[in-house]
Amino acid sequence: MILPRVLTIAGSDSGGGAGIQADLKTVTVLGGYGMSVITALTAQNTQGVHGIMDVPLDFIERQFDAVLSDIGADAAKTGMLATTGVITLVARKLREYRIDHLVVDPVMVAKGGASLLATDAVRTLIDELLPLAMVVTPNVPEAEALSGMRIGGIDDCRAAAMAIHTRGARAVLVKGGHADGPNAVDVLFDGSGITEFAAPRRATSDTHGTGCTLSAAIATGLAAGRTVPEAIREAKAYITAAIEASLRLGAGHGPLNHFPDSYR
Repeated sequence: MILPRVLTIAGSDSGGGAGIQADLKTVTVLGGYGMSVITALTAQNTQGVHGIMDVPLDFIERQFDAVLSDIGADAAKTGMLATTGVITLVARKLREYRIDHLVVDPVMVAKGGASLLATDAVRTLIDELLPLAMVVTPNVPEAEALSGMRIGGIDDCRAAAMAIHTRGARAVLVKGGHADGPNAVDVLFDGSGITEFAAPRRATSDTHGTGCTLSAAIATGLAAGRTVPEAIREAKAYITAAIEASLRLGAGHGPLNHFPDSYR
C-alpha cells in the first residue's frame, strides 16, 4: 500500500497542539505518510510561547535533502518559518525538489500573542514563497498583512483573497475564524472565481492548532490527488470535527482533538 507522502516544514510545539506535532497527527489520521523539516524549536504550552530556538540553516537543509532525496513527497506545507534566512532557504529547496503541491500557512502570531515571524520577513515570504504556493491559507490578521488592507467582513475577505492572489499564489483561502457571525466562512479565490466554505462557529477557546491542522489536512488531500476545492472541503470537515471534540487541557488555549470519533 502506497500512502500519500506529505512533508511538513514548520516549528515544533512542545505542547503538542500545533506545529509539527499537529501536522503529523493530521496527516496520519487522514491516511497519509508524514515527514518533517523542523525549522525552529519552541518551549510552548496552552498559555503561550515561552522560548524559541532557531534551527541552523545548514541543518534545515540537511533535513530537506535527507527526506526528499530518498523518500520524496507528493505534497508539502509550510508553517512557522520565523526569519528571512529560513524563508529564502525553504523556497530554494522547494524549487530544487520541484514540489508542486505546496500549501503555505503564513504563520505570524501564536494564539497567545507571541510573534512567530520577524517583521522584515513578511516581504520575503510574499516575494519568495507565495509564488510557489498552490494554496496559501491566511487567517484574517495574516490576510491583512499580506494584502495591505483592513478586513471587516466577508466582502473584505473576498477582496483580500483576490489581492493576495496577485502576489503569485495559485489559490488563496482566507479563513474566517477571526471574523464575527454564527458561521465560520472561509473564502477561496483561485483566479477564476470565489468559493465559500461555511461551518457553524463553536463557542470555545480550545482552538490551539487550527491553522496548522487545516493546512496539513489540505496538503494531505492534494497529495492524495484531490483538487484544491475538494481538498479544502474535506479539510474543513475534519477541522470542524476536531474543534467540536477539542480538549480541555492546560490553563490557556487548549488543543484540538486530532482524533475525533468520526475519524477513528
